[in-house]
Parts: sequence; C-alpha cells; structure tokens
Amino acid sequence: MTSSAAAGDRVPTRTRPHPRIRIAHLGLGAFHRAHQAWYTELVQRENPGDWGIESFTGRSPAQAEILAAQDGVFTLVVRAASGDTFERVESIARASDGNDTARWRARLADPDTAILGLTITEAGYRRGPDGTLDAADPDVAADIEVLRAAASGSAPASNPADVSDPGARDYAGRDGSRATSTPGCVSAPGRIVDGLRARRDVDAGPIAILSCDNLADNGAVTRAVVLNLATRVDPALAAWIRDNVSFVSSMVDRITPATTDADRHEVAEQTGLADAAVIVTEPFAEWIIAGDFPAGRPDWEQAGVRFVNEIEPHERRKLWLLNAGHSLLAYAGLARGHRTVDAAFADPELAERLETLWSEAADVLPQDRAEIDAARAALRERFANPRIRHHLAQIALGGAHKLPPRIFDVVRARLAAGLDAGTGTVPIVEEWIAYLRRADTPDAESAPLGAGVEPATLSVEDVLGILAPDLVEVFRPMSVNS
Repeated sequence: MTSSAAAGDRVPTRTRPHPRIRIAHLGLGAFHRAHQAWYTELVQRENPGDWGIESFTGRSPAQAEILAAQDGVFTLVVRAASGDTFERVESIARASDGNDTARWRARLADPDTAILGLTITEAGYRRGPDGTLDAADPDVAADIEVLRAAASGSAPASNPADVSDPGARDYAGRDGSRATSTPGCVSAPGRIVDGLRARRDVDAGPIAILSCDNLADNGAVTRAVVLNLATRVDPALAAWIRDNVSFVSSMVDRITPATTDADRHEVAEQTGLADAAVIVTEPFAEWIIAGDFPAGRPDWEQAGVRFVNEIEPHERRKLWLLNAGHSLLAYAGLARGHRTVDAAFADPELAERLETLWSEAADVLPQDRAEIDAARAALRERFANPRIRHHLAQIALGGAHKLPPRIFDVVRARLAAGLDAGTGTVPIVEEWIAYLRRADTPDAESAPLGAGVEPATLSVEDVLGILAPDLVEVFRPMSVNS
C-alpha cells in the first residue's frame, strides 16, 4: 500500500487562520522546519495571529512547490528511542521559490517584515580562505555586476511583484515611482543585499538578520560579507545597512536526518495524511540567541529559547563537541563501513576516539566542567539513538568548510592556552582525504581546495596548507608519512 493510498490522499491542513507574515527566511530546508519553524509554531499555538514565516528556497524551487501544495503545513516526526510522536507545524504561512526575485524583494520591502532568518550552510556565506567575502566566487562576481547595474539604473526592468497577492504590495520608492523587478542575485550575500536595497528604497524601517548556521559568531560573519558586498556596489546602501540592520548571532542544535519514503509511509499510516513534506527530527532541541531585534520578535523564550549577552561560549561548545564529533564519526565511520551515526558510535574504537576528541576540546572550552559533562552526556544519548538514522554520507558533505571551525580552531585554542595540539586532528584529516578519494564522493567536495587539486595526491600537509596554513609547521612532524 502506498502512503497516499493509506492516507486517502488527505494532506495536512491548517487548524488556525494564516498568521500575519513578520519573518522572511532564506533556506527552506529540513533543519529550518525542524528548528526555527517549530519554535515559532510553539509560540503561535499560545498566541496565534502573528509572526508567520515566508520561507524561500535556495536554488531549487522543489521544496517550495511541495510545501506550497500543502499551504505550508507539514508533519514533524519527533523520533525518540522509545517511539515517535507527530506534530503539525503551521508557522510557515508561505513557501516561495528563492529564484522569484520580485517576490523576494517584495517580502523584504514589506514594513511588516521584522526578521530575516538564514539557514544557508557554512558554504552559503561565500567566504574565502581569509574569512572575508570571496569576490572571485563566480556567483558573487556575477551578483556584483547585477547589483552595480541596478544601483546605476542601467539594469533592464522586468515584471513587477505580483501585487494581486496580499503578501506582495505595490511599494512606492522615494521618488514616488512604482518598484519594478530587475534581474536577481544568485548567492545568499547577493540576495540579502538586493533585498535590503529594496527595503531601503521604500523606507520600510529597520530589520534584524538572524543567522542560524554552524559558524562561530555567525551574526558577525553575516554582517561582514553583507557589508563587504554592499560597499562594493553602493556605499550609500552600506551606510544605510550599518544604521538600520542588526546582525543577530545564534547557536542552533537539533539533529535532522534526511526524510525517507518509509517515514512518509509511517506518517500516512499513523495520521491518515498524505504528507509529502514530512520532516524527521530528534527530541532534543536548543536555540541560544544574542543580539537586538529593532522591529520586534516572537516571544521565543516561551518555547525554551535562551537569550544571552555573549554567544561565543555556547557556539564553541556546540561546534567542538557535537559538530566535531559528527565529523569524526562521518569520515572514520564511512572508512570502517558504517552508514549511520548510531552504528559508528557503537564502534568501540570510534567511541574511544570521540571521548578523546571531546576531552581535548573540553580543556579549552570557556565553560565549567559540570556544564561540559552534561553536554557530553546528552550527546552520548543522542548519538546512540538507533531510530534517528542520521546518515554519515549526509554529515560528511562540506568538509572543507566544516573542518576549520570544528577541528582546527580547537588546535589553535589549545596552542594559545599553552597546551599541545592534541591527537585528533591528523587522523580526521587523513580520513577526510580518504573520503574525497571514494568513488561515491561528489566531485564538488574537493572544489574548495582549488582548481587542479587532485584528491589522489593530497597529503595532510597539503590540506593544512590550504585550509589552515598557520598549523602546517605544528603538524609537520606528525604528517610526514600521510
């Protein structure tokens, strides 16, 4: 029996009226729906009517099309070791194609929009090896030309926003003219700058940009790439951004494995719904936020979100324990024939290596031992959950962007504290190189290392020279035989 047949072709529907859209979000992926959308759903259940989300996809419109067919409503499967629970999430009031430039500009130009959230992955910030905006990135370079042309007024106009849609209004610019749509941007920094320009041009007021990606001080990272790009194309816009946009940092945590046909079938059997947008996640969730929201925000603290003055200690704990542990299990686990986190964690040798990795990080984490020990205990329980089926192949993607903050930064912190470099880095880099050499690894995984770099000839020293040149001499004695 198919999922659709089991459910009688009934899709999830709303139990509350559509909320007023106050949040735009770039990155309509599984994590956004299991995390930010879920937290916002908890707030809306208690205080309905406000803080709806319009979520935009990255490049492909597929997820927006699937979710739009269900009016933004989807089932969240919370998968504990003891069994599943099913929650209906209705906080996404609209799912939109990120390539719909007119729609994107209309949403950012709407005075109701108070927050722009981001889940664009580490790679989406388009930073070069020095951490600044990579202006040589082909998409960024193309966006610079688009934005410069628009700033000079030379870009050809295309269709205006669909003002027949209640969510897309007919905004008048400072000169009283009606806004029209010009060619859009591709990269996330380009889209953000493009949307902020639309907001400035109609005097829509201040806005907060809230990063929800696994980057240390992700709000500052966002601010740096956005201002760098804006300064290159329109210094006046950059000045407006400095005065009117807050860049909020956050630490996010919730394991969200890829949804399978079996998951959709289970939802159909258990709920009677033919839900094509099912998301699976674990019971654990954490969200810590630091920053200002000049146009307001939901009462997320009612749903368990923590607001703090300093985000860095919490980010480091997550990056150096959870995320670093994931990277170790992914590359070492795949090499040993494991497919999922729970299987890799059940491997005694890998579990021992993981404890060593965590201990080396704990030596330089800026938190007391009790908090670190509690975090490690929670991770052991989460990694051992056999029902989450978090695939190592999914975690392994993007290693060139993930290893520096997860692994190399721990080494730097240890050296700065007068400690040795630790024992975990070289084996992980060796296993990442082995991963790059696998026949089933996408070619794009080695692309960040530079043109002409061949995984077959890579050494640990080569990788460090590209991703962490300051650590080459530190590890040279340990990597000569790699």
